[in-house]
Amino acid sequence: MKNVVVRYVRESYDELVHKVTWPTWVELQNNTVVVSIASLIIALIVFFMDFIFGVQHIQFGSFIWKGLLGFLYGA
Repeated sequence: MKNVVVRYVRESYDELVHKVTWPTWVELQNNTVVVSIASLIIALIVFFMDFIFGVQHIQFGSFIWKGLLGFLYGA
C-alpha cells in the first residue's frame, strides 16, 4: 500500500513539473481581469433582475418598491 502512495505522489509531481503548461504572469493577469469583469457583469445582471422583479421590498421615503411583478399582481 505504501508503494502505491509513493508512486502516485512521484508521478503526480513529475506531471505537474514536466507535463503541465503553466500560464505566464502576463497571461495570468489578463485572465484575472477577464474573470473579474465577467463576474461583475453577472452580479449586476442578477442585482437588476432582483430589483426589477422585487425580490425584496425597498422603501423610498413613503413609496415601497415591490417590483414589476408586485405591481402586476397587487402583492
